[in-house]
Amino acid sequence: MKTIGILGGMSWESTTTYYQLLNQMVRARLGGLHSADILLRSFDFAPIAELQSEGNWAHAAEVMTEAAIALEKAGAGCLLIGTNTMHICADAVQAALSVPLLHIADVTAASIQASGSKSPLLLATRFTMEKDFYKGRLSDKHGIKVQIPDAVERQDVHSIIYEELCQGAISAVSRARYLDIIAAAKARGADGVIFGCTEVGLLISPEDFDMPAFNSTELHAQAAVDFALAGDA
Repeated sequence: MKTIGILGGMSWESTTTYYQLLNQMVRARLGGLHSADILLRSFDFAPIAELQSEGNWAHAAEVMTEAAIALEKAGAGCLLIGTNTMHICADAVQAALSVPLLHIADVTAASIQASGSKSPLLLATRFTMEKDFYKGRLSDKHGIKVQIPDAVERQDVHSIIYEELCQGAISAVSRARYLDIIAAAKARGADGVIFGCTEVGLLISPEDFDMPAFNSTELHAQAAVDFALAGDA
């Protein structure tokens, strides 16, 4: 089994989900007392969130890269950035590594393509919805044109992530708001929903609507386990 390195803590709420999923998936594959071989670098999210709000992505990439190099030196055989938004730094991080960085957009794209969805809605932080590092990768590399919510909806999705989900708060009102946004997107032709922030799955689930759902956290974890166990199970 190869060691999985994770850049986490952004937020720790979703990193907890990663940890559970990775261990559950390995146990399901290998049985018995087996669990995932993991190296985790869990950041204090407040300084990272401040860099995000300032748009200081260059410094954020330096922080991510330094931590990623340390994980590789400690024995990680692959790397996960345990957050969609910080994949804005993915190219810089991968360039500093000799082990693969498993890109969350790529594994999500594979699931979208397998489902036949042509125009999925992207629910994510404002950075992920509005900047091109994620949408552009889905489009340019995978031919997937995503829908994003309108400006007011984007602000609501973003605020719920940072002010509630990242702080462990789960609200029925916010859940209803997300489902209203999904319904509006479906009326505009959306045929799937990308949980494009690793916290989104804490609030809504695929059973809440009648379109395919693409939970990026689960898909990312599965890709890491497949890599780690290749040739072992």
